[in-house]
Amino acid sequence: MSILIDRNTTFIVQGITGREAVSLTRENLAYGSKIVGGVTPGRAGREVYGVPVYDCVRDIASKRKVDGAVVCVPPKFTRDAVFEAIENGIEIIVIVTERIPRLEVAQMVELAALRGARIIGPNCLGIITPDEVKMGGVGGPAADTKKAYSKGSVGIMSRSGGMTTEIANTLTAAGLGQSTAVSIGGDAVIGTSYAELMPLFEADPETKAIAIYSEPGGRMEAELAEWVKDNDSRLPIVAFMAGRFMDEMPGMRFGHAGTIVEGRADTTADKIERMQRSGISVAERIEEIPGLIQQKLAEVN
Repeated sequence: MSILIDRNTTFIVQGITGREAVSLTRENLAYGSKIVGGVTPGRAGREVYGVPVYDCVRDIASKRKVDGAVVCVPPKFTRDAVFEAIENGIEIIVIVTERIPRLEVAQMVELAALRGARIIGPNCLGIITPDEVKMGGVGGPAADTKKAYSKGSVGIMSRSGGMTTEIANTLTAAGLGQSTAVSIGGDAVIGTSYAELMPLFEADPETKAIAIYSEPGGRMEAELAEWVKDNDSRLPIVAFMAGRFMDEMPGMRFGHAGTIVEGRADTTADKIERMQRSGISVAERIEEIPGLIQQKLAEVN
Protein backbone atom coordinates (compact mmCIF):
# COMPACT_ATOMS: atom_id res chain seq x y z
CA MET A 1 0.00 0.00 0.00
CA SER A 2 0.94 3.67 0.13
CA ILE A 3 -0.51 7.02 1.12
CA LEU A 4 -2.10 9.69 -1.08
CA ILE A 5 -1.27 8.14 -4.48
CA ASP A 6 -0.78 4.71 -6.07
CA ARG A 7 -0.37 3.16 -9.51
CA ASN A 8 -4.04 3.84 -10.33
CA THR A 9 -3.93 7.57 -9.53
CA THR A 10 -4.85 9.83 -12.45
CA PHE A 11 -3.90 13.49 -12.52
CA ILE A 12 -3.64 16.59 -14.67
CA VAL A 13 -0.95 19.25 -15.02
CA GLN A 14 -2.15 22.84 -14.82
CA GLY A 15 0.10 25.14 -16.82
CA ILE A 16 1.29 22.16 -18.84
CA THR A 17 2.70 24.16 -21.76
CA GLY A 18 5.16 26.08 -19.58
CA ARG A 19 8.84 25.11 -19.76
CA GLU A 20 9.04 23.60 -16.27
CA ALA A 21 5.73 21.80 -16.69
CA VAL A 22 6.78 20.27 -20.01
CA SER A 23 9.85 18.73 -18.36
CA LEU A 24 7.80 17.59 -15.36
CA THR A 25 5.25 15.96 -17.67
CA ARG A 26 7.95 14.07 -19.55
CA GLU A 27 9.56 12.84 -16.30
CA ASN A 28 6.27 11.71 -14.78
CA LEU A 29 5.15 9.86 -17.89
CA ALA A 30 8.52 8.12 -18.17
CA TYR A 31 8.13 6.91 -14.59
CA GLY A 32 4.74 5.42 -15.42
CA SER A 33 2.41 8.05 -14.00
CA LYS A 34 -1.07 8.43 -15.48
CA ILE A 35 -1.40 12.03 -16.66
CA VAL A 36 -4.80 12.28 -18.32
CA GLY A 37 -4.73 15.90 -19.42
CA GLY A 38 -3.19 19.31 -19.10
CA VAL A 39 -4.61 22.81 -18.80
CA THR A 40 -3.42 26.05 -20.36
CA PRO A 41 -6.11 28.61 -21.25
CA GLY A 42 -6.11 29.33 -24.98
CA ARG A 43 -4.00 26.28 -25.86
CA ALA A 44 -6.75 23.66 -26.18
CA GLY A 45 -6.19 21.10 -28.90
CA ARG A 46 -2.43 20.84 -28.45
CA GLU A 47 -0.53 17.93 -26.95
CA VAL A 48 2.47 17.68 -24.62
CA TYR A 49 4.17 14.28 -24.99
CA GLY A 50 0.85 12.85 -26.06
CA VAL A 51 -1.11 14.46 -23.21
CA PRO A 52 -4.07 16.48 -24.55
CA VAL A 53 -4.27 20.14 -23.54
CA TYR A 54 -7.54 21.78 -22.51
CA ASP A 55 -8.62 25.35 -21.79
CA CYS A 56 -9.97 24.61 -18.31
CA VAL A 57 -10.16 21.88 -15.69
CA ARG A 58 -13.92 21.45 -16.21
CA ASP A 59 -13.31 20.27 -19.79
CA ILE A 60 -11.40 17.27 -18.41
CA ALA A 61 -13.20 16.63 -15.10
CA SER A 62 -16.62 16.63 -16.77
CA LYS A 63 -15.56 13.70 -18.96
CA ARG A 64 -13.70 11.47 -16.51
CA LYS A 65 -12.61 11.05 -12.91
CA VAL A 66 -9.45 12.98 -12.11
CA ASP A 67 -7.79 12.22 -8.78
CA GLY A 68 -5.14 14.91 -8.65
CA ALA A 69 -3.57 18.01 -10.13
CA VAL A 70 -0.02 19.31 -10.31
CA VAL A 71 -0.05 23.11 -10.40
CA CYS A 72 2.81 24.68 -12.37
CA VAL A 73 1.51 28.18 -13.07
CA PRO A 74 3.01 31.60 -12.21
CA PRO A 75 2.37 32.84 -8.64
CA LYS A 76 -0.21 35.44 -9.64
CA PHE A 77 -2.38 32.74 -11.25
CA THR A 78 -1.87 29.95 -8.71
CA ARG A 79 -4.81 30.72 -6.43
CA ASP A 80 -7.25 30.71 -9.35
CA ALA A 81 -5.80 27.46 -10.69
CA VAL A 82 -6.08 25.75 -7.31
CA PHE A 83 -9.62 27.05 -6.75
CA GLU A 84 -10.58 25.73 -10.19
CA ALA A 85 -9.17 22.29 -9.39
CA ILE A 86 -10.90 22.11 -6.01
CA GLU A 87 -14.27 23.25 -7.33
CA ASN A 88 -14.10 20.56 -10.01
CA GLY A 89 -13.79 17.77 -7.47
CA ILE A 90 -10.04 17.16 -7.55
CA GLU A 91 -8.95 15.86 -4.16
CA ILE A 92 -5.13 15.93 -4.14
CA ILE A 93 -3.33 19.04 -5.39
CA VAL A 94 0.45 19.38 -5.58
CA ILE A 95 1.56 23.01 -5.88
CA VAL A 96 5.06 23.29 -7.35
CA THR A 97 4.93 27.09 -7.65
CA GLU A 98 6.86 29.16 -5.12
CA ARG A 99 6.67 32.80 -3.96
CA ILE A 100 2.90 32.74 -3.50
CA PRO A 101 1.64 35.33 -0.96
CA ARG A 102 0.86 33.76 2.43
CA LEU A 103 -2.71 35.09 2.45
CA GLU A 104 -3.46 33.42 -0.86
CA VAL A 105 -1.99 30.12 0.34
CA ALA A 106 -4.14 30.34 3.47
CA GLN A 107 -7.21 30.92 1.29
CA MET A 108 -6.39 27.88 -0.84
CA VAL A 109 -5.88 25.70 2.22
CA GLU A 110 -9.16 26.87 3.73
CA LEU A 111 -11.15 26.11 0.57
CA ALA A 112 -9.49 22.70 0.32
CA ALA A 113 -10.56 21.91 3.87
CA LEU A 114 -14.13 22.97 3.13
CA ARG A 115 -14.30 20.79 0.02
CA GLY A 116 -12.50 17.74 1.40
CA ALA A 117 -9.40 18.21 -0.76
CA ARG A 118 -5.74 18.08 0.26
CA ILE A 119 -2.97 20.44 -0.81
CA ILE A 120 0.71 19.45 -0.84
CA GLY A 121 2.99 22.49 -1.02
CA PRO A 122 3.36 25.13 -2.29
CA ASN A 123 7.07 25.34 -3.14
CA CYS A 124 7.41 21.56 -3.16
CA LEU A 125 8.39 18.75 -5.52
CA GLY A 126 5.41 16.53 -4.79
CA ILE A 127 4.85 12.87 -3.93
CA ILE A 128 6.25 9.50 -4.97
CA THR A 129 5.24 5.93 -4.32
CA PRO A 130 8.35 4.07 -5.54
CA ASP A 131 7.98 1.73 -8.51
CA GLU A 132 4.36 2.85 -8.94
CA VAL A 133 3.81 6.56 -9.51
CA LYS A 134 5.20 9.99 -8.89
CA MET A 135 3.25 13.21 -8.93
CA GLY A 136 5.44 16.28 -9.36
CA GLY A 137 9.14 16.91 -9.87
CA VAL A 138 10.44 14.74 -7.04
CA GLY A 139 13.43 12.62 -8.09
CA GLY A 140 14.01 14.39 -11.41
CA PRO A 141 14.40 12.28 -14.58
CA ALA A 142 12.89 8.79 -14.41
CA ALA A 143 16.27 7.02 -14.54
CA ASP A 144 17.57 9.04 -11.58
CA THR A 145 14.33 8.50 -9.68
CA LYS A 146 14.54 4.74 -10.13
CA LYS A 147 18.09 4.72 -8.77
CA ALA A 148 17.28 6.82 -5.70
CA TYR A 149 13.89 5.39 -4.73
CA SER A 150 13.03 1.76 -4.04
CA LYS A 151 9.90 0.01 -2.84
CA GLY A 152 9.84 -0.63 0.89
CA SER A 153 8.49 0.30 4.29
CA VAL A 154 10.00 3.67 5.27
CA GLY A 155 7.87 6.77 4.81
CA ILE A 156 9.61 10.09 4.12
CA MET A 157 8.44 13.63 4.88
CA SER A 158 10.68 16.54 3.98
CA ARG A 159 10.52 20.32 3.82
CA SER A 160 13.14 20.24 1.06
CA GLY A 161 12.45 18.66 -2.31
CA GLY A 162 16.09 17.87 -2.97
CA MET A 163 16.62 16.39 0.48
CA THR A 164 13.60 14.13 -0.02
CA THR A 165 15.60 12.38 -2.72
CA GLU A 166 18.85 12.55 -0.74
CA ILE A 167 17.25 10.69 2.17
CA ALA A 168 15.64 8.16 -0.18
CA ASN A 169 18.97 7.53 -1.88
CA THR A 170 20.67 7.00 1.49
CA LEU A 171 17.95 4.58 2.59
CA THR A 172 18.04 2.68 -0.69
CA ALA A 173 21.82 2.29 -0.47
CA ALA A 174 21.34 0.76 2.99
CA GLY A 175 18.70 -1.68 1.73
CA LEU A 176 15.74 0.23 3.15
CA GLY A 177 13.02 0.93 0.60
CA GLN A 178 10.31 3.55 0.89
CA SER A 179 6.51 3.32 1.04
CA THR A 180 5.70 6.93 0.11
CA ALA A 181 7.85 10.06 0.12
CA VAL A 182 6.28 13.50 0.41
CA SER A 183 7.98 16.82 -0.26
CA ILE A 184 5.70 18.98 1.87
CA GLY A 185 7.14 22.38 0.94
CA GLY A 186 9.38 24.90 2.63
CA ASP A 187 7.15 27.96 2.93
CA ALA A 188 5.76 29.40 6.16
CA VAL A 189 2.21 28.39 5.20
CA ILE A 190 1.70 25.02 3.53
CA GLY A 191 -1.21 22.73 2.81
CA THR A 192 -0.19 19.64 4.77
CA SER A 193 2.21 19.37 7.70
CA TYR A 194 4.09 16.43 9.23
CA ALA A 195 1.42 15.95 11.89
CA GLU A 196 -1.35 15.96 9.28
CA LEU A 197 0.39 13.22 7.28
CA MET A 198 1.08 11.02 10.30
CA PRO A 199 -2.43 9.48 10.50
CA LEU A 200 -2.10 8.40 6.87
CA PHE A 201 1.23 6.69 7.49
CA GLU A 202 -0.13 5.16 10.70
CA ALA A 203 -3.01 3.63 8.74
CA ASP A 204 -0.71 2.18 6.07
CA PRO A 205 0.25 -1.37 7.10
CA GLU A 206 3.30 -1.37 4.82
CA THR A 207 4.88 1.67 6.49
CA LYS A 208 7.06 0.55 9.41
CA ALA A 209 9.10 3.70 10.11
CA ILE A 210 9.37 7.39 9.18
CA ALA A 211 12.35 9.51 8.11
CA ILE A 212 12.07 13.29 8.28
CA TYR A 213 14.14 16.19 6.97
CA SER A 214 13.49 19.42 8.83
CA GLU A 215 14.75 22.99 9.07
CA PRO A 216 14.65 25.92 11.50
CA GLY A 217 11.57 28.14 11.54
CA GLY A 218 7.91 27.37 11.98
CA ARG A 219 5.93 25.19 14.38
CA MET A 220 5.61 21.95 12.42
CA GLU A 221 8.12 20.00 14.48
CA ALA A 222 6.43 21.03 17.73
CA GLU A 223 3.08 19.92 16.30
CA LEU A 224 4.61 16.62 15.22
CA ALA A 225 6.09 15.99 18.66
CA GLU A 226 2.73 16.70 20.29
CA TRP A 227 0.92 14.41 17.83
CA VAL A 228 3.34 11.55 18.49
CA LYS A 229 2.89 11.87 22.26
CA ASP A 230 -0.88 12.28 22.14
CA ASN A 231 -1.45 9.38 19.75
CA ASP A 232 1.10 6.87 21.01
CA SER A 233 2.45 6.40 17.48
CA ARG A 234 3.41 2.86 16.48
CA LEU A 235 5.97 4.17 13.97
CA PRO A 236 9.63 4.75 14.87
CA ILE A 237 10.64 8.21 13.62
CA VAL A 238 14.13 9.45 12.79
CA ALA A 239 14.63 13.12 11.92
CA PHE A 240 17.52 15.18 10.59
CA MET A 241 17.51 18.84 11.55
CA ALA A 242 19.41 21.18 9.25
CA GLY A 243 20.69 24.64 10.13
CA ARG A 244 22.09 24.15 13.62
CA PHE A 245 24.32 27.17 13.02
CA MET A 246 21.25 29.42 12.92
CA ASP A 247 20.64 29.31 16.68
CA GLU A 248 23.11 32.17 17.02
CA MET A 249 21.53 34.13 14.17
CA PRO A 250 17.90 34.95 15.08
CA GLY A 251 15.82 36.37 12.24
CA MET A 252 18.00 34.82 9.57
CA ARG A 253 16.45 32.99 6.61
CA PHE A 254 17.50 29.46 5.82
CA GLY A 255 17.06 27.90 2.38
CA HIS A 256 13.35 28.37 1.77
CA ALA A 257 11.38 31.60 1.66
CA GLY A 258 9.29 30.66 4.67
CA THR A 259 12.06 29.32 6.88
CA ILE A 260 12.57 32.23 9.26
CA VAL A 261 13.55 31.88 12.89
CA GLU A 262 11.40 34.32 14.84
CA GLY A 263 11.63 33.03 18.40
CA ARG A 264 13.00 30.32 20.67
CA ALA A 265 10.31 27.82 19.66
CA ASP A 266 11.55 28.11 16.06
CA THR A 267 15.19 27.34 16.80
CA THR A 268 17.01 24.14 15.96
CA ALA A 269 17.87 23.43 19.60
CA ASP A 270 14.26 23.75 20.74
CA LYS A 271 12.96 21.61 17.88
CA ILE A 272 15.50 18.87 18.61
CA GLU A 273 14.67 18.94 22.31
CA ARG A 274 10.91 18.70 21.65
CA MET A 275 11.28 15.84 19.21
CA GLN A 276 13.61 13.85 21.45
CA ARG A 277 11.24 14.25 24.41
CA SER A 278 8.47 12.70 22.31
CA GLY A 279 10.65 9.71 21.39
CA ILE A 280 11.79 10.89 17.95
CA SER A 281 15.47 10.14 17.28
CA VAL A 282 17.48 13.00 15.77
CA ALA A 283 20.40 12.13 13.50
CA GLU A 284 23.56 14.26 13.48
CA ARG A 285 24.10 13.49 9.78
CA ILE A 286 21.91 12.25 6.92
CA GLU A 287 23.97 9.07 6.58
CA GLU A 288 23.06 8.12 10.17
CA ILE A 289 19.35 7.83 9.35
CA PRO A 290 19.35 4.21 8.02
CA GLY A 291 21.25 2.88 11.04
CA LEU A 292 18.98 4.65 13.51
CA ILE A 293 15.89 3.34 11.73
CA GLN A 294 17.24 -0.21 11.73
CA GLN A 295 18.04 0.14 15.43
CA LYS A 296 14.56 1.40 16.27
CA LEU A 297 12.90 -1.31 14.19
CA ALA A 298 14.93 -3.96 15.99
CA GLU A 299 13.76 -2.54 19.32
CA VAL A 300 10.12 -2.67 18.22
CA ASN A 301 10.43 -6.24 17.01
